[in-house]
Order: sequence, then C-alpha cells, then structure tokens
Amino acid sequence: MPATAAELALVNGRVRTLDPERPAASAVAVTAGRIVAVGDAVDVRPLIGPATETIDLGGAAVVPGLIDGHVHALPGSISMGSLDLGDAQTLDDVRARLAEERARCEPGGWIVGWGLDRGVFAEAGIRGELIEEAAGGLPVLLRFADFHTALASPRALTLAGVDGPRTFAEHAEIVCVDGVPTGELREAAATMLVQSAAPAPTASQRRATAVENLRRLAATGITAAHLMDGDPSSLDMLRDLEDGGDLRVRCVVPMWIKPEMERDEWEALAAHRDARGRRWRAGVVKLFMDGVVDSGTAWLDEPDADGAGTDPFWPDPARYREAVAFFSGRGFQCATHACGDRAVHEVLNAYRDAPRAAGVRHRIEHVELLRAEDLPRFAAEGVIASMQAQHMTVLEPDGGDGWSRRVGPQRWGRAYRARDLHESGAWLVLGSDWPVVRHDPREGMAAARLRRPPGRRDRGPWDDQALTALQALLGYTTWAARAVGHGDQGRIAPGCLGDLTVLARDPVDCDADDLLDDPVLLTVVDGEVTHRDPSL
Repeated sequence: MPATAAELALVNGRVRTLDPERPAASAVAVTAGRIVAVGDAVDVRPLIGPATETIDLGGAAVVPGLIDGHVHALPGSISMGSLDLGDAQTLDDVRARLAEERARCEPGGWIVGWGLDRGVFAEAGIRGELIEEAAGGLPVLLRFADFHTALASPRALTLAGVDGPRTFAEHAEIVCVDGVPTGELREAAATMLVQSAAPAPTASQRRATAVENLRRLAATGITAAHLMDGDPSSLDMLRDLEDGGDLRVRCVVPMWIKPEMERDEWEALAAHRDARGRRWRAGVVKLFMDGVVDSGTAWLDEPDADGAGTDPFWPDPARYREAVAFFSGRGFQCATHACGDRAVHEVLNAYRDAPRAAGVRHRIEHVELLRAEDLPRFAAEGVIASMQAQHMTVLEPDGGDGWSRRVGPQRWGRAYRARDLHESGAWLVLGSDWPVVRHDPREGMAAARLRRPPGRRDRGPWDDQALTALQALLGYTTWAARAVGHGDQGRIAPGCLGDLTVLARDPVDCDADDLLDDPVLLTVVDGEVTHRDPSL
C-alpha cells in the first residue's frame, strides 16, 4: 500500500492537460484536493490503495475543470422567479405560460419570471396591459432576457405605488407615455421599485435555489465560476453552502458597487477583501458603466438608431472613476460591465489612471462594441476582456434583430472582436452570462468557434472573429483561471487543483456543431465528484 494513497484516480482516459511540460496523458491521481500524479497507469498505480476511488474512463476525454468566467448563479436582489419564458416565441406563447403559472400560484401571490424575448412585443409595443388578462388579476413582474429590462403588469405597478416617472441615482427609467407608466422598467433601480412590493423569497428558498443552480452548473462540467454580482450576504451564503457540503462549484464573488453608495459603504465592503473559504473567495468588485444595446442603455460614441445610447450608467462618471481608484488602490480587482464603445473607452481610462496593486489586472465585461484605437490598449494596459460568445448568436444575418438594428451596419465591424483582442495580446476569458443565455460551456465553446448558433449549419459565420477549438477551451480553462490570478487552476499538472471535467469526446477534436451532444460524464472539484453520469 502506498505511503499516501490517492483519494481519486482516473485511469484509461485521454487526458488533454493544457500543460506544456506534458500535454497528454492517460491517468490522473488526486489527493487532498491537489493533483499528485499525471501520466500513464504505471505512474498512478503506486498511489492506488484500498480507499482510493478508482474510475476507469474507458477512453473518455479529460480536460482541466471548465470555468464559467461570467455567470449569475447565486440568488440576487432581483428575483428571477419560477417562470422561465426562454422558449416563448410569441405574445400568445407568453400569455399561455402566464395562464399556466396563474393556476399554480397561491391566492395573493405574484407571478415572477425571466427570459422574456423583446421580439414578442415587436408589433404591439412593450406594454404591461398586454399580459394583464392572462394573469387573471395577479400582479406580474417579468425580466427580459437581457436582465437589464423588466415588464410589470398594471396590477403590479399599483401595488408598488408606481404611477409616474421617477429620478434615480443611476441611469434607470420607468418608461412612461404622457406621464403614465407603460410597464417597461429599465435597469435595476427601476425594477427594484416593483420587486420590493412582491413577497421576498425566504432564506431557505434562496439557499435551495443556490444549491440547484450550482448543481446545474456541475452537470454541464463547470468546476468554477466567476460570479458577477454579490454583497456580504453572498459571502454568508457561500460559507453556509460550504459548511453544509453543498458548494459544488469553486466561486469568485465580487461586491456590487452602485452609484448611490457613499464612501462609508465602500469602506464597509472593502473590509471583506480577504474573505475566503476552501472553494470561494472575495477580493473583486463589480461596477456598471452602461446597460445594454437592446434597451438603449448602452453608452455609445454616437446615438443608436432610436436616438438613445448617450448616457452612462453612473450619471457622474467622475464618481465611477473615484470608486475604481478607491478599490483598485486597496488591492481589489475591478470588473466593469461595459457594452458600448464609449463605455469601454471610459473604463479603460479609469483603469489606466487608478493606482493598482502589483499583479492585479482589471477586467471589462462584454466589450460588445470597441473603438479601433482602444483595441490595442487592452494588452498594453493589462486589461482583461471578458466576453460571452453566445450573446452574438441571437443576431440575424440580415441585421433584422433588435441589437443589430439599433447599432446599425456601420458599427457591426466593431462588435464582439474576440479574435482581434486575443491576437493583439490581450488576455481573454470566456463565460456565459447565465441566465441571460444558457450556461452550458459546450455551447459557449461552440459559439466562440462558429460565430453563429451551434447546430445551424445552414448559416455562415456572422463575422471573421472565430476562435480556434483550442483557444475556445483555453478561454474556459487556463485563461479563465489566470484572469482571477489562479495559477494552480486551469491545467492538469502535479500541484494544481484537483478540478477536472470528463467528456465522451475531446472538445478540441469534436466538431463544433456536435459539441452540445458531447456527454459530460464526470465533474470533479477538489478531487470530489460533483457530477457523474450513470453510464460511467
């Protein structure tokens, strides 16, 4: 029996290590959460003892544990609710789903849902009265798929006391016609006015939602996630999940810094910089420089086709720069949401001018539009581009979708420039932005390679910004790990974290259109199996 037996041994596999010292292997052993051997059966056999969990992979492919570089997996301040409208293609579909949900609701309850497609209102316009009858008098609050816009029914607006326009500390809006709210709510502050009138989920419900969300991530091979909105209560939830053995995914969670926060609130959040557990840590802040193109809240160099896009999320950009300097100077990594070209430019300037701790690289999330002169700044100024390839798969080749119509053909060539950013030397990290789009990393890798919806072989790529198969995998592994300073993650090598994903076929060798049908057989975090397909 070996002196220190491995806790987990995977044998008879095809291991893509992403480690230049040993790119391929057939066996891996993990002890105390760390990889202790990588090689062939002869290298791992001496570490196998009676208590070792040994799994014969039967030739399946092993890659470093997949990492989602941008996801919203913990229940946030704005509830998603239970009604998923992601597959509702028409207004009649939405009404039918509301009627079904109404039958399940308790008397006096609310219908709260998410995933609403703006396209279903293309003809009728976005108006809450269109869904009132289907809800049978119950108040309704539905989040659009962009998660920056919501629709409230007239009953919900009445219960929330929303009867006209309001002024917010951030760039938010209660959309009104002749002073009367239509039900459309733009950005979080406006949505929260209505959300606060709905019954809040209990602590046990929030915990159950978090456990289920993390289970879903693990089932698609995800071993780690960069969560993109948090506060001290998020850290408390992670502590509780870890203590209860329910933290299936390794998490980095930022503090959400909002425009209305005062300096004493910044100080209170800064105290959590070094908070951490075995599988989670803080040390990051999340800020917003703009909203999204679809609702006209992205900050653009030139107005969009509807004359919108001229305002930042922080009404006083100088205050945003002050926040960046405050947290950057205290050793935090800053991650800023910026979709529009003007927003990206201003964030780059703020990062350039802020004091920064050695080794810290700040991030820009989404980078949908980008000035030509700003592209080389990412590499030159040490800024990470965090991108989500699935976002552009909803674009129509003829430009008939809402995003393309608003930005116009003159700006298409400056959109979602993943390949150009990588080739410029910028650090790139890939993620999903779930629940805005599906979190499946196989779909994310396929979209990054295809630049169109996976499975739609009848379509050509939307542009020439495709990544290679290996680059797509790196974006979900090694590159994602280094983006948060985790050098012991994203590779399969002795001393690295015992985070592994096993698929039937190597995602690099698999045809991109077939990736979604490549079964996830095993997900391993810290040497613990967090998902196992019954076939293995």
